[in-house]
Amino acid sequence: MAPAFALTRSPCPGGRRPEEAGKLVCVQTPAQFLAAGQVYAGFPRVTHDEVIACLERAATPPSPARAGTVRAASTDDPSARGEEVEPAAGAVRLSGYLAGPDNPRGIVVFAHGSGSSRHSPRNRYVAGVLTGAGLGTLLVDLLTPEEELHRANVFDIGLLAGRLAAVTGWLRAQPRAAQAAIGYFGASTGAAAALWAAAEPGTDIAAIVSRGGRPDLARPRLAAVTAPTLLIVGGHDEVVLDLNRRAQAELRCENRLAVVPGATHLFQEPGTLAAAAGLARDWFISHLTH
Repeated sequence: MAPAFALTRSPCPGGRRPEEAGKLVCVQTPAQFLAAGQVYAGFPRVTHDEVIACLERAATPPSPARAGTVRAASTDDPSARGEEVEPAAGAVRLSGYLAGPDNPRGIVVFAHGSGSSRHSPRNRYVAGVLTGAGLGTLLVDLLTPEEELHRANVFDIGLLAGRLAAVTGWLRAQPRAAQAAIGYFGASTGAAAALWAAAEPGTDIAAIVSRGGRPDLARPRLAAVTAPTLLIVGGHDEVVLDLNRRAQAELRCENRLAVVPGATHLFQEPGTLAAAAGLARDWFISHLTH
């Protein structure tokens, strides 16, 4: 049994800082208590990806209420035109946000990282840069809220890639995308899903950009990717940078590894996300509109 205790905070006489506890009451202390994990049947280590996902989710505004299949964008939407959509993936309806001009020459579908969503402030920023350049964007949740409760789904790259391919098929059937080339933008595990889906025969993806991605998770399919691929990694994200270098060596398509100096995994440092967005914009403009 873990020790049971109560922590109370009293006024701070004598100049004590308010961070200091006023009183600690320990009700019971087991004789062989070594760590909190020993009282759980399962106590797995929290991965870096899970911590990053939690931080992104905490910074994400709550999802707006869904009304019907398509809902007009709010008046503060910075894009040219945006709407909530519900792409079909088999029997499942997913949540997405389609933005940009009516007849763009290219549309970029965003595959988010583990635990993130279409409301990710980083991906929405990148999407804004792309729509500002005349491209369309589709930010979509590849899992339903119920499916996200099962962590195995979040890291099931085959499942996510299948959903991404289904969303791509749905998008091609929309009048707004009739003449558009399709590209993928993936972050973290979403990059693996993008590469996996693009390797499937007949997907006809024109370009891929990975930001802080995990292409190593799509290793069985890397050699089959034909779409020109840009891998963007932060210079201080050393582990992911090494994984991207190894994955790049297995790509047989046109590819490039771009390192953003001073950036860590989330590109939180001043100017680093803007640099990554600019690289993505130039890559997509070059490969989707020519």
